[in-house]
Amino acid sequence: MTKKTLLAAAVLACLPLAASATDGGWSGTGEFGLAMARGNAKSDNANGKIAFAKEDDRWKHAFYFSALRNKSEVSADVDGDGVPEKFMQTSANRYEFGASSAVKMNEVSSWVAALRYENDDFAPYEHQTTFSIGYGHTFINNARTNLVTEIGPGYRRAKDALTGETQSDFIGRGLLGYKHMLTANTSLFDTLLVEAGSDNTFVSNEFGIAVAMNSKLALKAGFDVRHNTDVGPGIEKTDRLTKVNLVYNFK
Repeated sequence: MTKKTLLAAAVLACLPLAASATDGGWSGTGEFGLAMARGNAKSDNANGKIAFAKEDDRWKHAFYFSALRNKSEVSADVDGDGVPEKFMQTSANRYEFGASSAVKMNEVSSWVAALRYENDDFAPYEHQTTFSIGYGHTFINNARTNLVTEIGPGYRRAKDALTGETQSDFIGRGLLGYKHMLTANTSLFDTLLVEAGSDNTFVSNEFGIAVAMNSKLALKAGFDVRHNTDVGPGIEKTDRLTKVNLVYNFK
């Protein structure tokens, strides 16, 4: 089964979950962004994410799926005739899945189990899988501001894109989630994730702002940074993505 088939299957599997999630007390968002350039430069870029969460007096559950794909026009002499040909070449292809469940000890403390998998054709690691358990704490939770943290040990398996070697190591995982309502329809958010191990430390940060147009639709502008400390020669440690997406709220 090819990676494209796996990606399509994952997206299709999420659609019925999105359609039925609100029936079981879940709430969430689906977002999508598309950019197409034609003329002197030619490129196609698409990114999307679907995320759902559910919370009651005892449990908190969450899951998400995200994808990024970009193709751009390049010029190269592929047939050796001395004349360069123009063709579209994939320059970004990443998808990621994450899920977590937490059992509450009281209003501010919980025990959390989290799973994350990513596949990236243009990253230092072709794929990474992490599982962790830890302690979660809610520092602020009111009508305007929410600040939560998670910390604990975990385990990671990652395939090095350069050598093809699969590495396994224990990690320390930390998560910081922040959201603040600037106005009645404008919210600021930031999510920081750190997975630190002896082989590599992975850090991702998603920062952005969302403006609601009505109860269902919003515009979201974000800046994502992903960083790996241990990479091969000639490979960038940091990937950055700026995006503007249309968001649909499932409630």
